[in-house]
Amino acid sequence: MLRFLTAGESHGPSLTAILEGMPAGVPLRSEDIDRDLARRQQGYGSGGRMKIERDHARITAGVMAGKTTGGPIAFVVENLDHAKWKDRDIEPMTIPRPGHADLTGAVKYGYRELRLALERASARETTMRVAVGAACRALLRQFGIVVGGYVVSIGEVETPDHASAVDAETYLRRFAQAEASDVRCYHPPTAERMRARIAEIIAAKDTLGGVVEVVALYAPPGLGSHVHWDRRLSARLAQVVMSVHAVKGVEIGDGFAEARRPGTQAQDQLYAADGMIRQRTNHAGGLEGGITNGAPIVVRAALKPIATTLNPLDSVDLATGQMVKTKYERSDFCQVPRAVPIIEAMVCFALADALIEKLGGDSLDEMRPRFAALRRLRLDDLPMDALPWRFGYE
Repeated sequence: MLRFLTAGESHGPSLTAILEGMPAGVPLRSEDIDRDLARRQQGYGSGGRMKIERDHARITAGVMAGKTTGGPIAFVVENLDHAKWKDRDIEPMTIPRPGHADLTGAVKYGYRELRLALERASARETTMRVAVGAACRALLRQFGIVVGGYVVSIGEVETPDHASAVDAETYLRRFAQAEASDVRCYHPPTAERMRARIAEIIAAKDTLGGVVEVVALYAPPGLGSHVHWDRRLSARLAQVVMSVHAVKGVEIGDGFAEARRPGTQAQDQLYAADGMIRQRTNHAGGLEGGITNGAPIVVRAALKPIATTLNPLDSVDLATGQMVKTKYERSDFCQVPRAVPIIEAMVCFALADALIEKLGGDSLDEMRPRFAALRRLRLDDLPMDALPWRFGYE
């Protein structure tokens, strides 16, 4: 239902995104987008580029008088750093950096200059993903759905208590505490250790990765589907999150920890209270059979350390065939705190898409009554015939 495209290069004049499929009538202003763009630029361990850019999204189509029109929404963000590059001769880049798209881009597209791959493969592109995600967040907000995130580990430093929870209050508290931290960690003692570890890695001229957790609260049950592989919301979430630069692993709920538990300890057992069906735990991360079950939706992304390091790595000069060392390109030392709003944006996109698919309608006014009529985990919403039946195939 929703789709988006981004265009632009890291040091080009501007970045562009087009979001198609947003219903009409959703309140949206540049300030809503700029708020998340500013969050993307903040975080201890970021590089010099963030001191240059002051990202502002200009909405050039699809929004009039502060509300979406139902047409494609276009966003433009100017690259302030372009002024330093536009009129200068660029030194040839012929030494691919391990872990980047330099070498694979040259193989794929036949580039005779590696910077062509660098410019488009750069994580600068995530600026526009955050802009798109902010628009999707604006739609989710109209239905009371809240998406937030935080860092659960940087390198070997990990928060002690990040198992998936059932209650929304725990996550709301984590969101607020994380935003007050320059490493976006909700646990102050761990945040101090993370900051110290990043300081060590900066001094060592190295880089660090980590794990980001993003949680969606108050999403209704019934989003996604079990009937087709590509409609499972768990798979759609994994795809969009895995598409983010440096992400090498995605898990839903307790994910890989579930593989180490016996089945009786891995499932979220049910109970009835006040006419509602509830889960005692949330190991599944709010998704069962690819469908939301009303519990918080928990998605974790593992980000590898950025491949650009001040300490040179072994490589090959493609122009000479000689073994050489890599040349440094400006980059973050630890991008993990800045990745939180990026992962949030992709989760917002997938959830907004699933919500539009479930409700249908071309406008917010059409969607509201359909949302109110959704089945919930109420016993009254789940009448059972309790009669024997047959498959009845002919």
